[in-house]
Amino acid sequence: MAADVAGYSRLMGADEEGTLTQLKSLRNNLIDPTITAHRGRIVKTTGDGMLVEFASVVDAARGAAEVQRAMAAQNISVPQHKRIEFRIGIHVGDIIIDENDIFGDGVNIAARLEGIAEPGGICVSDDAQRQIRGKAGLAFDEMGLQSLKNIAEPMLAWRLLIDDNLPSRSKHVETPLRPDLPDKPSIAVLPFQNMSGDPEQEYFADGIVEEIITALSRFKSLFVIARNSSFTYKGKAVDIKQVGRELGVRYVVEGSVRKGAGTLRITGQLIDATTGAHLWADRFEGRLDDVFALQDMITEGVVSAIEPTVQKAEIELAARRRPANLSAYDLCLRAQPHFHSMTHEGLAEALRLSERALEIDPSYGFAAHLAGSCHALRIAQGWASDLNREMGETTRLFSLALSIDDDDPDFLASVGFVTSYLTEDFPTAAEMVDRAVALNQNSALAWNMRGYAYLFGGKAAEAVRSFERTIRLNPLDPMLFLALAPMGIALIELRRFDEAVAVARKAARQNQTYATTYRCLASALAHLEREAEVKEAVARLLAIEPNFRVSEWLKRGAQWHRHNRLTIEGIRKAGLPE
Repeated sequence: MAADVAGYSRLMGADEEGTLTQLKSLRNNLIDPTITAHRGRIVKTTGDGMLVEFASVVDAARGAAEVQRAMAAQNISVPQHKRIEFRIGIHVGDIIIDENDIFGDGVNIAARLEGIAEPGGICVSDDAQRQIRGKAGLAFDEMGLQSLKNIAEPMLAWRLLIDDNLPSRSKHVETPLRPDLPDKPSIAVLPFQNMSGDPEQEYFADGIVEEIITALSRFKSLFVIARNSSFTYKGKAVDIKQVGRELGVRYVVEGSVRKGAGTLRITGQLIDATTGAHLWADRFEGRLDDVFALQDMITEGVVSAIEPTVQKAEIELAARRRPANLSAYDLCLRAQPHFHSMTHEGLAEALRLSERALEIDPSYGFAAHLAGSCHALRIAQGWASDLNREMGETTRLFSLALSIDDDDPDFLASVGFVTSYLTEDFPTAAEMVDRAVALNQNSALAWNMRGYAYLFGGKAAEAVRSFERTIRLNPLDPMLFLALAPMGIALIELRRFDEAVAVARKAARQNQTYATTYRCLASALAHLEREAEVKEAVARLLAIEPNFRVSEWLKRGAQWHRHNRLTIEGIRKAGLPE
């Protein structure tokens, strides 16, 4: 059995002497005698925790349950933020005895199970549960497969339920009905802790959280818990897994604010509430001279990190689900790695999966949008077997997505992109993409589509600004080359040829199969008369698109021959076939 005190660092920070005195009293009067009574031996203590060996796993379960019941009874009249509550993990298995210590997988697993237990709760392994059930008058709740740190394979874990007729922690906390997880990524942003000791920073911290909630709620792909629900946890010591169950969310954001010498330091972290795993953490600092600018900077930094991190986590989660249980949402998640591969086969598979998702749920706008994106990239790569049909499908699917949700900024921006690419109606396209970024200024995709629309409309400087915003919002995006390559083309039109080469080379380092990258590189290098490098860029382009012809390429977009003359001039200078 492994046990430790939940929130020990917080308790010590608030009242070190009082916490140590209270913990010593509990050990002497309650915990140690209970362990001894159930034939347990305390192998070692770690200040806030202990490792215990029992003669049998049934003894361990009975002893742990008795400790938690007694602790819950002791805590009835203690304020939540001052309670000492133990988390306990139990496993049965071989151990290695070395003088006065024990080692081995049995010990490691018990320690990891303790880490995923609730404060006041007990978590047991599947091996332990099989030996306990039916023998100790105890009930269990299955927690599913759990990925435990440094344990190779996921393990089935169980929550040991304390008897309902005896005092327990849950009887003294108002717990709402536990809703099911939504069918899309769900997230709650908890009030940030004010570590400054300055009440004025409390308002600043709350303001940041409200801004983050508002910014995240603009992503139609996320289910975001409203401020009023999140702020019910303000000032409380919380268990992230319990928060996740009570609010019905998979992800939780928490953080802290600390002031010092005219500056503020904000820390934030994103946690998977189902496992307790940390997915992202960062620190932001700024001066208090302009509080609102600092608040905007922090909000943008947190939101631009969270949205792609959640998406990556959801894709990895979908890959672990059983194929028989796939929904339209799961199919689209599974399609995205194929989409990101930027290969002929990958795009074909992504298109197949997204079309299948649309068959399952014809009102699923994201599936329509993803399928349209597959067609658009096939056109860009020169892989369209029937150019007119692919163009028609791109327009149809993007328009379908927008008809399903006409207020989704990403759908709106994509229709604006298609409008600018296939027609001469730049004013309409500009109106669409401008409205899209107004709806969600933190959407990297909306800014990227705006960049394309302005590029095709002959507004190269504004296109560069949009692409720079895309890169700023999502600097680690595996598809960032889709912003870098067109940004290079816009730089060519501004006669900034050296910058265009640098941007195109960065795109090529990220992905070596995107044809637009090498069209940009060949054109910019030709303008700079760097002949050897031009030949290399041309060879790379023709390896991706062997049948490339300048005349056919120009047919793919009505705006190209009107507004991007320097790019086309460079392509011809590079010696590509007409």
